[in-house]
Amino acid sequence: MIRIGIIVGSTRPHRKAETVAEWVRDLAVKRGDAEFELVDLRDFPLPHLDEALPAAFGQYEHPHTRDWSERISSLDGFVFVTPEYNSSTSGVLKNAIDFLYAEWGDKAAGLVSYGVDGGARAAEHLRQMLGRVKVADVSAQVALSLHTDFEGFTDFKPAAHREEAVTTMLDQVVSWGTALRPLRAAA
Repeated sequence: MIRIGIIVGSTRPHRKAETVAEWVRDLAVKRGDAEFELVDLRDFPLPHLDEALPAAFGQYEHPHTRDWSERISSLDGFVFVTPEYNSSTSGVLKNAIDFLYAEWGDKAAGLVSYGVDGGARAAEHLRQMLGRVKVADVSAQVALSLHTDFEGFTDFKPAAHREEAVTTMLDQVVSWGTALRPLRAAA
């Protein structure tokens, strides 16, 4: 089975990303067609990009980069849970992506975004970033609104139909992640 990391894309105090990611994981583990696990950026305290060489060289001098590389290398695909901050994804998620290059390549990703408008702009920016590091993002997306999926803009209470959107997105991530496996093996 392939391994899919559900990346918690915020490290802010009182973040919603962790609760959303746990909800996605709880739905995902019922499937049985892949292994799903949380990857919390809080567990990988990456400073602002501090490697001397570009990530494309793959020559990491810092232990925190090597730990991050090992974790991402172990996965076949991703679900990125991203907030929308100032019409984009979080800086910490952008930084985490920038730390690596080859480790991301030829893997599939789905997006779960949240914000006032469902995190749509954050998801679009994230798609551009992922394309640059050769991640194949799937078309199905889960866009959660702070107005309708969070009581009082804080307590996560997703609308029932959101589960179907998660299922569709996961179907695509698993199938693409599996289909891309020969490319990863050749690399």
